[in-house]
Amino acid sequence: MLAVRAVFRRCWQRSCVWRISPSRGPRRFRSSCPRPDADNVKPLDGVKILDLTRVLAGPFATMNLGDLGAEVIKVERPGAGDDTRSWGPPFVGSESTYFLSVNRNKKSIAVNIKDPKGVQIIKKLAAVCDVFVENYVPGKLLEVGLGYEDISEVAPHIVYCSITGFGQTGPLSNRAGYDSVAAAVSGLMHITGPEDGDPVRPGVAMTDLATGLYSYGAIMAGLLQRYKTGRGLHIDCNLLSSQVACLTQVAANYLIGGKEAKRWGTAHGSIVPYQAFRTKDGYLVVGAGNEQQFVTICKILNLPTLINDSRYKTNHLRVQNRKELITILSARFAEEMTSTWLHLFEGSGIPYGPINSMSEVFAEPQVLHNGLIMEMDHPTVGRISVPGPAVRYNGFTMAEPKPPPLLGQHTVEVLKTSLGYDDSTISDLLRTGVVAQAEVK
Repeated sequence: MLAVRAVFRRCWQRSCVWRISPSRGPRRFRSSCPRPDADNVKPLDGVKILDLTRVLAGPFATMNLGDLGAEVIKVERPGAGDDTRSWGPPFVGSESTYFLSVNRNKKSIAVNIKDPKGVQIIKKLAAVCDVFVENYVPGKLLEVGLGYEDISEVAPHIVYCSITGFGQTGPLSNRAGYDSVAAAVSGLMHITGPEDGDPVRPGVAMTDLATGLYSYGAIMAGLLQRYKTGRGLHIDCNLLSSQVACLTQVAANYLIGGKEAKRWGTAHGSIVPYQAFRTKDGYLVVGAGNEQQFVTICKILNLPTLINDSRYKTNHLRVQNRKELITILSARFAEEMTSTWLHLFEGSGIPYGPINSMSEVFAEPQVLHNGLIMEMDHPTVGRISVPGPAVRYNGFTMAEPKPPPLLGQHTVEVLKTSLGYDDSTISDLLRTGVVAQAEVK
């Protein structure tokens, strides 16, 4: 019979632990400390994330975890760091705005994982962390002794999340994973772009971002699973699977109906009208999801003859007669300024909105109301603003965000506080280049 070991977990306070009760069946956690004031406790307070990711999908996932209170320790290469630190312009001082956009609420340690001493540091950190996130090509971390099997030996409780381009196994698994390539292979580019034009890459790396969100959710599920079982697990997230899953109804149209997908520009393959229309000075997106909405649009556009036209009585008929109808609507929208149409559609119940530039986005009253501009003080470049969290909760408030770290800004701090290294040991590691520490003035 397997011996049941007590597994200690950090709780709300550093002095408290959670302990698995030694009983048969599903193991339950019990606390040895009083619960704190629950009014402002974040869901991931006390959870520690060891983050070996770079670029976008992984950093986006761990940033979202940090927003919920997790302590995120970002491991970077001495000297170079995360690839996106050099991606620019634009730069603010020496800092890449790309890096600044997805790395708030993290500590940076610079560790050479090609050095055996660096590998030992990572293993020791894994033993005191809850989650290990990496986005190396499958097998690369295994070569240096940091694969899932290696880490689970020293940290059987670990939730180990691997983010790759194509998955841990299979014919494409050893290819490097880049958003554009995965967007191409998954079919996203095939359905993105003008109807009669070339495939188009989305304006932001949506495949990376979708994978980051899948990873974020999977890690949360992994923590819940460990709560139930007392055991860690390995999570396989990849760009290809994330984007194919996000094809939703376009994929179902093919898998169920045998209908090959095509590009529609701003339009929709199954709903008419539902697209952008050029106005005198810009563009307006308008959609009619049902027959009453189509009638309302016709009234606002002062096109009453379309309401009883037999070609447009139902959405199915409007899809069949798309070109004729869109030609009529387009001509009408082009007669007025965007502001005029916005005024006419206000309060109508019709889905509508302008195509905004970035300056217009961040002047949009609803964007400001939703608190989507997050400001913080960076140690070298001063006050910066980045897009804030998309979700709000009534059970706790978001604390003052910590700015994206300098490369190796927290190396000494983490070695001391998390691993208990003394000054002499840290000095030797710094001198030999196993780790590096940023100088913050």
